[in-house]
Amino acid sequence: MARFILRSLLSTAVTMFLVSLALFLLVEVGSGDITVKILGVFSTPEQRASYRAQLGLDQPWYLRYLDWLVGNDWRAERLVGHPLVTVRNPQSGELEWWAQVAGEQLRWDMEEGQIYELVRQEDGSAMRRPAPETIWREGPEGEAVFWGVDEQNRAAMWIQGKPGVAFILTKAGMRQETDAPHRYIPLRKGLLRGDPGMSLMTGRPVMATLPTRIRNTFVLAGLAFMVVMPLALLFGIVAGVNEGRPLDRTISITSLALTATPEFVTGVFLILILGIWLRVLPPTTVFLSDSDIWNLKLLVLPVLTLTAVELGYVVRMTRASMVEVMNSPYIRTAILKGMPFRRVVFRHAVRNALMAPITVIMLHVNWLVGGIVVVEVVFGFPGLGSYIYDAAIFGDFNAVEAAAMLMVTIAVGTRLVGDVIYTLLNPRIRYS
Repeated sequence: MARFILRSLLSTAVTMFLVSLALFLLVEVGSGDITVKILGVFSTPEQRASYRAQLGLDQPWYLRYLDWLVGNDWRAERLVGHPLVTVRNPQSGELEWWAQVAGEQLRWDMEEGQIYELVRQEDGSAMRRPAPETIWREGPEGEAVFWGVDEQNRAAMWIQGKPGVAFILTKAGMRQETDAPHRYIPLRKGLLRGDPGMSLMTGRPVMATLPTRIRNTFVLAGLAFMVVMPLALLFGIVAGVNEGRPLDRTISITSLALTATPEFVTGVFLILILGIWLRVLPPTTVFLSDSDIWNLKLLVLPVLTLTAVELGYVVRMTRASMVEVMNSPYIRTAILKGMPFRRVVFRHAVRNALMAPITVIMLHVNWLVGGIVVVEVVFGFPGLGSYIYDAAIFGDFNAVEAAAMLMVTIAVGTRLVGDVIYTLLNPRIRYS
């Protein structure tokens, strides 16, 4: 078993690497110009080129992939010439990038052709002072250049006597800014170190917004799992034991109807009946604070919707497996020998009948965590599914890639758990 788990972990690492590479190529390379989706089709080529440079999309794809996977602070440090550190902002609680210079933490900015140093204070604010002329270094083309850290958590390069022009995206639209850097490297530690980059939707680090969404989805998925799986296994076993009888037909037809009904139809139906007509439950899951996730009254309708959708799949799989086991020779032999029917079912049949449903259950764990986009959108639930949907619509590639890799981790993790459960249910299975 230990050797099997070790091999599985190794294959999992290889799988995740290949998936991460394919995901990166599909999202950032194969999807075309991301800046068109963010800025709109009426943006000018100059605006798109400027915004592309600010996002670091003007660099080669393989370099961007390494930056996303393992970080680029090590590469930016060589350009800046000083150690780069992350410090938590006391006001926002988020990590910020600063350069460690002679015991001070510095950032830089340019105004009217003059470089200014921003010295970080203990309260998180910055004191502004002119930078010495000795900061300039000769560039590859003979011009005087300076690499530093700007106020947007990027390593940036300024050219002396040649202020750059940048187009900044704001809520009111694009704003032209002078005295801008000529090159940018968005700083991040990389996915392997828990920093997939900045979210373009919120302007905050992805890891500052993603954990809350993950928690919300895990709470919803966990409640649905605790309701769906015991009921599904129970109904499946009952239907399998009573094959061909009215009880079996009733369970089978009901589960088939629930499975065939789309999530948005079931959700809207429950909202109309319980939320609007009867007014016994809130029709939407609007969270006014983080603690509202524990308000079970807000979660009843989403959980009922997930239960209705998921119940049929597991019920029918469990029923089919139970019917096959009940018709096997060793079960018939046990019954003919006079063994109590209840003992035959619960001691011999159920354990073997659960082998097939385990695969379905493990696959549905993945769906419950990340595939409930429709349910979360219908009820306005702020979970991981709606997060991926909103990020994809906006073009926030950093958020999409981080959330997708989380889903891959859950998928391969549940596969490994399912393989281990197989060995517990069937001692005849051995892994060498």
